[in-house]
Amino acid sequence: MSPFDLSAILLTLAATFGFINHRWLKLPGTIALFLEGLVLALLLSGADRLAASLGAGNWLRSLVGQISLPGILLDGILSLLLYAAAVNEDLCALLKRKWTVLALATVGVVLFTGVMGAGLWIAYWVAGIGVPLVWCLVLGAAIAPTDPVAVHSILGRLPVPDTLRSVISGESLLNDGVGVVVFATLLRLATGGGQALTAGEVALDLVVEALGGGLLGFACGWLAYQAKRRVDESTVELMISLALVLGTYSLANRLGMSGPIAVVVAGLLIGSTTERHVRNERSRRDLRVVWTMIDAVLNALLFLLVGLEAMVVVSWTAPALFAAALAVPLALAARLFSLTPALLMHLGSARKGRALIVLTWAGLRGGIAVALVLSLPESPYRDPILAVCYAVVAFTILVQGLTLAPIGRRLYGAGGRSGE
Repeated sequence: MSPFDLSAILLTLAATFGFINHRWLKLPGTIALFLEGLVLALLLSGADRLAASLGAGNWLRSLVGQISLPGILLDGILSLLLYAAAVNEDLCALLKRKWTVLALATVGVVLFTGVMGAGLWIAYWVAGIGVPLVWCLVLGAAIAPTDPVAVHSILGRLPVPDTLRSVISGESLLNDGVGVVVFATLLRLATGGGQALTAGEVALDLVVEALGGGLLGFACGWLAYQAKRRVDESTVELMISLALVLGTYSLANRLGMSGPIAVVVAGLLIGSTTERHVRNERSRRDLRVVWTMIDAVLNALLFLLVGLEAMVVVSWTAPALFAAALAVPLALAARLFSLTPALLMHLGSARKGRALIVLTWAGLRGGIAVALVLSLPESPYRDPILAVCYAVVAFTILVQGLTLAPIGRRLYGAGGRSGE
């Protein structure tokens, strides 16, 4: 199957499922695509078992086998998705809660990784699967960051105060870089390549990746801003934006810095200066339409792929299913514990209970967690790790994603978005 044929099939499926959702299901778009991809995978797998001669299961395995989700997401479309989210972020609102966001994006990730990893070690043992603690910590790090794509897909429907929305959005944008560094460090330890690592070296890696990525993103964003303010043509400005996203992400990876953080910082800078460097209202509209289209198409393809792969790449044995069932409430408990830094910040003492509930339930995981786990090398522990990762991701997208808005309405009422 050629890349063109593969793209045509995926876009046709995404468009068909998008139509079905818009016409009948009325669910948030990304959640619907994940669900429909999962249902399609189940139907094809079931048809393959009932009538193997049809080859439905083989077709699905062939389709998914030609797609490298880690390569596509981590080395490609993630940069565009992060920029599309960051450029529309309210930087002033984010800066008002900067210490809360930074605490969640750094200390919160480390706390979640530790608690989740230790809990998974026990869960696997109870399920009769021997997974070493260090590999459990690797999985904990993979699902520690909240997924910005999943979070932003439901944030528009969430009736909570703007300050809390800024915390949820900002955390999802900034914690990916930290999570990837922690994941890579633990993976080196798990595979025997990090025996000589010291605490100082780990801290230096975090500083270089996070701070270096932030500084690089600011520098590239400033250069793009200077270029964009000197032109008044939407096509040229769009090319500058695309070059900024892809060039910054690629350069950051080459320099050993955090590509996600670099792109987010660049997007925040460009978004906060749009009124100054895009003077033509038509150009603003054109740029907004193009980036909305890029965001919608890539979101659709990503969640469709994650749903399709669930029945192809995972070995759903009875022990793995048991471990996955234990991991879902464990992930919620670890998320609650990781919010300790936020509780120590000023979310409002009288309102911490409601904010804590929303923040815990808003800890959605998505394609990033799946891509990180799929990038793991072959080992005896890969299959049970994949099963648990997909179970946690599916629960957060389908259950938490669909019930977050009703919970927000119950806690904050119809006027929640404007309140504190």
